[in-house]
Amino acid sequence: MKCTSLPLLKRRDFISLLGGAAAGWPVVARAQQGLPVIGLLSGFSPASGAETLAVFRQGLSEAGFTEHQNIGIECRWAEYRYEKLPAMAADLVRRQVALILTMPTAAALAAKAATTTIPVVFTIAGDPVQLGLVASLARPRGNVTGTTFYVAQLGSRQLEVLHQLVPRATTVGVLVNPNQPAANVEPQVRALELAAAALGLQLRVLKVAGEFDARAAFDTLARERVDALFVTTDALFSGQLRDLLVALAALHRLPAVYPWRDQVAGGGLISYASSLFDAGRHAGICAGRILNGAKPADLPAIQPTKFELVINLKTAKALGLDVLDKLLAIADEVIE
Repeated sequence: MKCTSLPLLKRRDFISLLGGAAAGWPVVARAQQGLPVIGLLSGFSPASGAETLAVFRQGLSEAGFTEHQNIGIECRWAEYRYEKLPAMAADLVRRQVALILTMPTAAALAAKAATTTIPVVFTIAGDPVQLGLVASLARPRGNVTGTTFYVAQLGSRQLEVLHQLVPRATTVGVLVNPNQPAANVEPQVRALELAAAALGLQLRVLKVAGEFDARAAFDTLARERVDALFVTTDALFSGQLRDLLVALAALHRLPAVYPWRDQVAGGGLISYASSLFDAGRHAGICAGRILNGAKPADLPAIQPTKFELVINLKTAKALGLDVLDKLLAIADEVIE
């Protein structure tokens, strides 16, 4: 199925078809109407993945590629059923797409397992070296490269910010998706445990794989009188369950830190993360460079260099929290 057309974040004029670049594309990259086709492999739903897809298109446009003009895009949406991703990846390989763009981690792993020849460009929240996607950030080797939101100290910084907002907290609940690859979840939890010990906090890790689990988790947090909540980076939590988690946190009056700004814009308390826009844009640019002849092995995997702190003052007031001036001073955005 083709992707539903979405407007780019910035309109630009494009070169319709680069003759020299087209000559360099492999035969298998040529598809419908003579255009190379990018396969998008996503664990999200079409609705929740629309913004990221638009950002991918933005990066592609900066590299000189526009859908329906000199590339096509075929989308495969797993809608949070990660077990469907390997079959979807295999289908894209059979269709001989020129390149596979993936999000999140489970999609990247499925694409890597499906092909050693078709280039794969990922956007993930985990450590691509630890996950086995690349040999190193600087020299990926193989056919896989991309962008990651991951830095080792990110979780500890998120927990620290939450602790500054809720200094009375002694126990913090942590939501994880058990359907995520263990190599992605376990390092996050270990890093949080170390950070919690340094701050004198106890963690209560709860597995959430759907709406029923989410409601049960919040009942557990309330029963055990957990003081605050840490929502880990996961497609399910930022997509299908995003509004529910924010609503349940409000219902139970539970201060929570989230990975993304839109969760805070929707009523969450605070987020601290790298820029989703920058990561998706870089992935699109990387894909364009590969279509223009670059090899994935020669394109370093990119880590974030900019992080954004977003605070929802309305939510803080509703929870009876006083936001420190020093936090407000360093916040990139304050929602009132």
